[in-house]
Amino acid sequence: MKSGLSKPLNTYFELNTDTRTRGHSWKLTKKRYRLDVKKYFFSERVIDRWNRLPQTAIDQKTLNGFKRALERMRKTEMNFFMDH
Repeated sequence: MKSGLSKPLNTYFELNTDTRTRGHSWKLTKKRYRLDVKKYFFSERVIDRWNRLPQTAIDQKTLNGFKRALERMRKTEMNFFMDH
């Protein structure tokens, strides 16, 4: 469990185990819900963006390295950070 979190990450996210997955190696599975309420939770809204990150951002060893990778993306791919 990461510090600052009251529940383990697997409470909120599930790794995609499909070996045919394109993109980076840490893709998350997006769950389907009968009610709309759950699909608007933060943990569900960020999955699509996380899954679109390049492997180079995911491979960063430090938080600052990850932030720098996101900053480089922001400069070249601004629509990545826009809500659709």
